[in-house]
Amino acid sequence: MLTAQEIKPDVWWVGGIDWNARSFHGYTTERGITYNAYLIMDEKVTLVDTTKACFADELVQRISQVVDPSRIDYVVSNHVEMDHSGSIPKIMELAPNATIVTSDPAGLAGLKAHYGDAYTYRGVKTGDTLAIGKRTLTFVQTPMVHWPDNMVTYDAADKLLFSNDAFGQHFASSKHFDVENDMAEVMHQAKKYYANIVQPYGMQAGKAVAAVRGLDVDMIAPSHGIIWTEHIDDILTAYESWTTTQLAEKAVVVYDSMWNSTATMAKAVCEAFVEEGVEAHLFDLKVNHPSDVMTEFLDSRYVCVGSPTLNSQMLANVSGFLTYMRGLSPRNAARVGLAFGSYGWAPLGPKNVGKVLEEAGFQLPVETQAVNWIPSQEVLDGLQGTVRSMIEAAK
Repeated sequence: MLTAQEIKPDVWWVGGIDWNARSFHGYTTERGITYNAYLIMDEKVTLVDTTKACFADELVQRISQVVDPSRIDYVVSNHVEMDHSGSIPKIMELAPNATIVTSDPAGLAGLKAHYGDAYTYRGVKTGDTLAIGKRTLTFVQTPMVHWPDNMVTYDAADKLLFSNDAFGQHFASSKHFDVENDMAEVMHQAKKYYANIVQPYGMQAGKAVAAVRGLDVDMIAPSHGIIWTEHIDDILTAYESWTTTQLAEKAVVVYDSMWNSTATMAKAVCEAFVEEGVEAHLFDLKVNHPSDVMTEFLDSRYVCVGSPTLNSQMLANVSGFLTYMRGLSPRNAARVGLAFGSYGWAPLGPKNVGKVLEEAGFQLPVETQAVNWIPSQEVLDGLQGTVRSMIEAAK
């Protein structure tokens, strides 16, 4: 029998753990994934969220440790996406008289589109409540954090916020609380999750953080990763920084190379930042995934992207990264870009990179740095001087 864990008196973690997951929506999940679901034992037995469908048996086994699943009265669906709602059909099969509580109208429309309208649904809006006994649950819609249907559920009696995707991490652990885990790793995974999932919706996420600041909360239970207890202020402070796009004096240098010329330029660019006292991260796209680049990109002021020319275009790895980056809506008037690269008979690869950085809204204080064939030491020295000029111009 799989183990449920009591996180508050009569409130249980009953979710699923995918230790082997290594990808989610195109970004790497090297520490696995949890699908958190929570069971509240009150006069009305209430399940908050479910799991991805393939973990339905885990969910049912853990619920069964606490109560017969047929006794579930309410299923609160904070989010339609299938990693949250995928086990609803299994739960409703076991508890056919249960009512599904979800946001109105987007949650209702989404769940019915996925699972049909044969179930009993109850739509809720911000401020609506659900009395389940000694507890009354309050719902707050958080649209576009990160789907239109998203909402959070607040249990004032337990000072507990079921925060859905906000404050989550893709991080599998048998220890469910922040204090039981390596906080440096947890915060890194929280940053990676924000950078690759929530970043396009920073304004909406910022409003969610402000709302949480106004609640009496001593536990935040997200849908993925660990549960926040003693480090609540740490994650809220981090989100306040991320949602307002506070940039550090930091650089990411991202590139792909054919015959090492662009790689040589990338290393020179990176070293120029280091010499100027700017923290720098060098990413070769042959061996680094775009999602890992975006984790460092999130708070970097300088973004330098290099590609040679291939068939009048940039290399496919660079094009893929830039497409991924632009999809995360990284517009920020304070972010500074640099395009660079080598070429044989036409400098179109680096020039196309420059166009994308311009379209993304970055400052481009210096011209695209395109080098014919192999960069000499003199050319590399000049490139480093250009980086220093860029830093000075950005000040």
